[in-house]
Amino acid sequence: MANFWARKSTAQLADEAAHGEDDEQALPPKRTLSALNLVGIGVGGIIGAGIFVLTGHAAATNAGPAVTLSFLFGAVASGFAGLCYAELSSTIPISGSAYTFTYATLGELIAWIIGWDLILEYAVGAIAVSIGWSGYVVSFARDFGLILPARFVSSPFSFDAAQHAWSSTGAILNVPAMVIILMITALLVVGIRESARVNTVIVAVKLAVIGLFIVCAAPAFSTANWVTTSNPAGAFIPPNAGIGIYGWSGVVRGAAVVFFAYIGFDAVSTTAQEAKSPMRDLPVGILGSLAICAVLYLAVGLILTGIVPFDRLNVADPIAVGIDAAGIGWLSPLIKLAIVFGLTSVILVMLLAQPRIFRAMAHDGLLPSVAGRIHPRFRTPYVATVGTGLVAAVFAGLLPIGLVGELVSIGTLFAFAVVSIGTLMLRVTEPELVRPFKSPAIWIVAPCGAATSIFLMFGLPLDTWIRLAIWLAIGLVIYFAYGSRHSRIGNSG
Repeated sequence: MANFWARKSTAQLADEAAHGEDDEQALPPKRTLSALNLVGIGVGGIIGAGIFVLTGHAAATNAGPAVTLSFLFGAVASGFAGLCYAELSSTIPISGSAYTFTYATLGELIAWIIGWDLILEYAVGAIAVSIGWSGYVVSFARDFGLILPARFVSSPFSFDAAQHAWSSTGAILNVPAMVIILMITALLVVGIRESARVNTVIVAVKLAVIGLFIVCAAPAFSTANWVTTSNPAGAFIPPNAGIGIYGWSGVVRGAAVVFFAYIGFDAVSTTAQEAKSPMRDLPVGILGSLAICAVLYLAVGLILTGIVPFDRLNVADPIAVGIDAAGIGWLSPLIKLAIVFGLTSVILVMLLAQPRIFRAMAHDGLLPSVAGRIHPRFRTPYVATVGTGLVAAVFAGLLPIGLVGELVSIGTLFAFAVVSIGTLMLRVTEPELVRPFKSPAIWIVAPCGAATSIFLMFGLPLDTWIRLAIWLAIGLVIYFAYGSRHSRIGNSG
């Protein structure tokens, strides 16, 4: 009978890290990623639509000019989870991210739940972002007089959350969303080094454009723009107008909103067995990418609210509004291009991470071994990569963004909470374990990481919780029907 609570020992994990898997059908991946590559993967996963959209929304409806503080609080909340990921990734440098960490701390059953849950972050996240990518590409093409057929650039279905009803939009397929997923899937099959290089170029372009906005818009900054009808005194923190509407409660609510702009750094830990020096470089990639993105978010939030009154920023393109207000309209096409690049790198990171979760689960016997196969030439998990890409492409072509987008956040926060708890548990159960990177103040950091994630989960609507429950129920059926029967660790005793 399977032992559902069996844990991987750290000795087993260390052996896997040193020697790779012993599967007959698997080859070890190439260790080609440097610390710079890992930072690029983290930045690529974090900086997307968040910096271009959430900044304006949180400023206009929650925090006002103090959205900078919201971004700071969001960075601190993300930092709690980031420190836990950094400690575990240096201690357990095996591909699999939260799945592997959970296997070593909370046992096989919880590990399966987390692995299944991570599909909501990575595969479903890639679907959601590709749909947004399609919308920006259509808009960018329109600026140059190229009108793409409406029937082939949107979902054939729409979902009314209030009425719980589906309806037809008259479209056929969201072709651009499908194409970008298939192109990135092909790139990821060819090689991790090539994918990392493309990501690094994309990240460099979008960081350059964001830096250009900061430099060019800064001279137009004025605290006079803090004066609005709801903030007549021009205070940095506008007077409270209700729970979560300005004041300190608004700053905190704004932090909950912009927290999701930091999601993506955890994908770095899925590349552990392709990093040249994982024990040293994984913490650098995780914490370095978080730090870079936090600084950029703080700067953009401050400058944007200093060039445009914050009550005018609740729009889909607040950066574009800021560009016009600062008199640098020539930058608008570059900003749209940066958004397209930004979303491209997010899709790449999400599609890079998911197959490596599948590969780790297949190695442990919880999924069929074919999911763990490595390409003999490219040394990438090609079966899982192609499978993920094909399924994601189909759903990206058919589903509306609202339905898939809301699932991403709850899946990610669930994983963050479990990793934070697991980090603390491993400190208790194996205090003498060698930890190349140790989180400071772990008795504060880990509980705060779990608490902030759970707190934000409870801020999500009931429908999202119901879908999470259904998703996890499906996963448990698969686990008990297949995974528990084929588990290498759970059945070893």
